[in-house]
Amino acid sequence: MTTYNASAAQLRATRWPDVFSIPSGLRAAISGRVAAAIFRHAVGRLPLQVVLPNGDQIGGANATTAPTITVHDEAAMMRRIGESGLIGFGESYLAGEWEADDLAAAIAVFAGGVDGLVPAPLRALRHAYLAAQPQGDHQTEQHSRHNVERHYDLSNDMFSTFLDGTMTYSSGLFADPANADSADLADAQRRKVDRILDQAGVGEGTRLLEVGSGWGELAVRAAQRGATVDSVTLSQEQLDYCRKKVAEAGVADRVQVTLQDYREVTGTYDAVVSVEMIEAVGLDFLPVYFAKLAECLSPSGTLVIQAITMPHHRVLETRNTYTWIHKYIFPGGALPSVRMLRDQAATAGLHITDDLPMGDSYAKTLQLWAEHFSAERDALESLGFDETFRRMWTFYLRYSEGGFRSGYLDVHQLTFTRPVTS
Repeated sequence: MTTYNASAAQLRATRWPDVFSIPSGLRAAISGRVAAAIFRHAVGRLPLQVVLPNGDQIGGANATTAPTITVHDEAAMMRRIGESGLIGFGESYLAGEWEADDLAAAIAVFAGGVDGLVPAPLRALRHAYLAAQPQGDHQTEQHSRHNVERHYDLSNDMFSTFLDGTMTYSSGLFADPANADSADLADAQRRKVDRILDQAGVGEGTRLLEVGSGWGELAVRAAQRGATVDSVTLSQEQLDYCRKKVAEAGVADRVQVTLQDYREVTGTYDAVVSVEMIEAVGLDFLPVYFAKLAECLSPSGTLVIQAITMPHHRVLETRNTYTWIHKYIFPGGALPSVRMLRDQAATAGLHITDDLPMGDSYAKTLQLWAEHFSAERDALESLGFDETFRRMWTFYLRYSEGGFRSGYLDVHQLTFTRPVTS
């Protein structure tokens, strides 16, 4: 573990108060003991090996060949889990209280067995003792820009430490995910973008609306096909980067990038695309989102969305849960199910004509991002991002990779059109 001087320790405690403050008191002690019992019971049923501080090893079937978690401070880890569930589990990792030899694989094991990890009576009580999402994270027009800024405006240079040269922050589409490596990532991103544009019928003269600009790769490639593009974002950092990228690509006359909420967009377009932006919409606002996109779409137009999804029953079970991802990565974020997207689109007069699931590609994308990020420790430090931030983003990337590996998460490219009427 890294050794900090007093001033550095004080700074990190101020910046990450819940990471460097272990729950104390009678409730924490009791909940920690309960959490330890549940944890040991769960691990005993999973293909996972856990090495405890006293050297004891616990684990279920095939534990000797399974991912290994090494616990450095069991009492602190269990108090955190008992106090705040999976938020505490993540904070314990940030605090260095446990490690894993393959973090994504360990998370995949937990995600694959999630339905049986906690006894049903305790699952029913989780909303009574776990924190609710803050009202300030609710994805209203008032709050959405701030939520986006807290993630996407961290630093373009920080994102460039792990993204490929296209600066595309969404799943690539690999021809062969199992055998892909870092050299294939940029091609996978371009393949993803080109398939979206093909599905949307984007070509010479197409009027295209992009909801969620990213760092501009899709807008540039659409303009190079001869389309005129209006792209909207709530990130000032992305806006500045996109405008520069568009100008350098020589397509500034065909692309307009605007700092604007999707709810404020007007106009009519031949095609509308939105790549992994729906996760920042919020489940309560899905009707508004689809209504607006349908309003902007010409009668014969096509909408293409790339969306991270969860199984429908899990969305319903967790929709009001405040998670580690909300607290540290995506405030106000929410993953829908394909069923929700289909139903809300239908209400807006659109139906799915094509569905490409590509979860294997996202697992590979996240693996490569995490490897890139891990290799850039010095660059991150020079940008002002400390060791706790590095552990936080490592956990986020590997946590997400594990979700896709297990099938708990998926990602879909969905194509929508209006039903043909006779």
